Amino acid sequence: MSILERTIKIVLATCLSIYLATLIQLPFATSAGIIAILSILDTRRSSFIMAMQRISSALLALLIGSLCFSLFHFSVWSFGIYLVCYVPIAYFFNLHHSIAPSSVLVAHLFIQQSINWLILSQEILLLVIGTSLALLFNSYMRSNNHKITAYQQRVEHLLQHTLLQVNDALQHNTAIQIGQSLQTLRQTLKEAKQIVYQERDNQLFSRTNYFVHYFDMRENQVKLLEQMVRHLHLCQLELTENKILAGIFYLSANQLSQTNSAIPLLQNITELLSYFRQRPLPQTREEFEGRAILFQLLNDFTHFIQLKVDFYTEYQEQIELNH
Repeated sequence: MSILERTIKIVLATCLSIYLATLIQLPFATSAGIIAILSILDTRRSSFIMAMQRISSALLALLIGSLCFSLFHFSVWSFGIYLVCYVPIAYFFNLHHSIAPSSVLVAHLFIQQSINWLILSQEILLLVIGTSLALLFNSYMRSNNHKITAYQQRVEHLLQHTLLQVNDALQHNTAIQIGQSLQTLRQTLKEAKQIVYQERDNQLFSRTNYFVHYFDMRENQVKLLEQMVRHLHLCQLELTENKILAGIFYLSANQLSQTNSAIPLLQNITELLSYFRQRPLPQTREEFEGRAILFQLLNDFTHFIQLKVDFYTEYQEQIELNH
């Protein structure tokens, strides 16, 4: 939520809360506005949860406050006893974020030096007006789908570029230098997931995990790619093996898309593993270690592709519907 959007919501919710509380002649009408300010949060879900917690906390506070003032009369010490009883209970039930506004309502009882059903109902009305109008104005949230789609395209472009960098290095038998690309990928994924979680929390009843799982899948692929590159640094491969591996990286880069099932790539890697198994056994320790790293690398690549296959299988209907 932008600062401008938050400001507009706070102003409208606060002013209308005070106006309504004044219209029905509630004492301490400005408290309804303060409650509205505190109830405007970043997402619909967080606002709704906070509203429920605030109502529960206020009812608990008014109950404890009423008992304390009835037993020990209206004094600063009675208010202190209320806090001693209420604060630990609020923390125990995870209602501590509402201690301040709930205690303001209890303070109204202390100021009026009286407790009856009319006064208690007025305090509850202040709470209901403030939280309800905050929820009403916070029900509008601009969709972030265009940002999420842009991040999705950027992640695929960066991952494709990184795979092609590895392909070029293998083709020309040079050192693989993709540290900066991987760092950019990790940062982009982090930013994307922040927006995705915020967008998901704006859906109270129809929450989707599609984009959460998509960026989780890409993040796991990046981790595997880092692992594969470390393995490539540890072994000296023959020119033929370099060319074959470069081809796999090249194919993966050019078929990288959320709409691609990746199943043909998985079949290609399976065939490649079968080809390497049919080759003569290594004759030296160095050949053995190189072959072991090669198999580990291909197994990692199998897992890399399998992540995409699993994702596509789970969300195939949604992917085809969107495209």
